[in-house]
Amino acid sequence: MIEKVNPGHPDKCADRIAGAIVDLAYASEEKPKIAVEVLIGHGKCHVIIETTADLNELEVQEAVHRIAGSVEPDIVIVAQDKLLADNQANEIRCGDNGIFKGVPLTDEQKQLSEIAHAIYEKYTSDGKYILDGDRLIICQSNAPTDELRSVYPDAEINPLGDWNGGTDVDTGATNRKLGSDMADSVTGGGLHGKDLSKADVSVNIYAFLKAQETGEEQHFCCAIGDTEIDGVPFSDIVAAAKEYLNSIGGFEKLAEWGLF
Repeated sequence: MIEKVNPGHPDKCADRIAGAIVDLAYASEEKPKIAVEVLIGHGKCHVIIETTADLNELEVQEAVHRIAGSVEPDIVIVAQDKLLADNQANEIRCGDNGIFKGVPLTDEQKQLSEIAHAIYEKYTSDGKYILDGDRLIICQSNAPTDELRSVYPDAEINPLGDWNGGTDVDTGATNRKLGSDMADSVTGGGLHGKDLSKADVSVNIYAFLKAQETGEEQHFCCAIGDTEIDGVPFSDIVAAAKEYLNSIGGFEKLAEWGLF
């Protein structure tokens, strides 16, 4: 059983804005420290940014409007806490406590991901989808139900009829759709809106990729300040996560669909 939401879902809009801002931080300096929270809905977009990077607020506003359209941005940028920033002063050290797992994707999870991507190619507004064995549920906004039924005749499609989605009728917040982004690999840490020194990003990516490579579940824990996790230097974990992010196009691209 798995649920996917598409990049037009309000929660994913929030994730994408957070990811775009992290990309701006990395464009500003090589190893920024940043944490971003976004709350969006009904014409407003509230953004709180804690960072070491010198961000241009106009560029942040442009990212908000590019992803969310004509919303009113409320942007707060503050310096990241000095004690937290100093944790990374001399070497790459784990930026947070956490427990993490990576789980190989199932055929069912891969199948639903393919369906979600295919629907989004035609309908780019808010949509969410569930696959549970033979039961496929498709809720796609701003799309004629009859058109969807012609492609997926056995699915339950828009059970209450056609509907409008997006941030004009719903709210979105960062890291609220982690099950959609990480499947069975979800633990406590959010994947979006943080730099690679944060274990929530780097170790989650590392564990997920290692699980797909080995076909076995991976389990890790760390404390803030750790220089290695399970015998692997934290710098190597960060490098592996960075390589993956570079391969897909950055933090905003990660936020569109998560890890699959």
